[in-house]
Amino acid sequence: MGSTGRDGGSLTFMVRKAWLQMRSAIGEELKEFGLSTSQYATLMMTASHPGMSVADIAREVASTRQAANEMLAGLERDGLIERHPHPTDRRTHQIHVTESGRQRLEEARSVVARRESELEANLDPPQRQAIRAWLEGIAEACG
Repeated sequence: MGSTGRDGGSLTFMVRKAWLQMRSAIGEELKEFGLSTSQYATLMMTASHPGMSVADIAREVASTRQAANEMLAGLERDGLIERHPHPTDRRTHQIHVTESGRQRLEEARSVVARRESELEANLDPPQRQAIRAWLEGIAEACG
């Protein structure tokens, strides 16, 4: 059997295709809230881990610091995040979600959860659990 296997595709590209299609589906839902998928992810991360730096966010959303800074500028302009000086590193700012940002995140979260449920509708609970465990395992294995 060749390197693509019986399924006709590389695992990496199958995951990429699924991600791009999910991102598009979720992105359509987020338009209602004036958010991109990266902005939504940033609000989720910074709500869970207040004080993340621009570099931290860039790593998590797989972008450059410049792109992350531009995305954060939009969130800041909309009053959804605030930047505060780091207490020990004057070159770094810590990102915090505002009350308005928390509210927007919670509103969007319920719509995203509904859409993700629709996308998983053809999978039974053990399949969903196995897929989530596999994704976590692959992410951990990749470092």
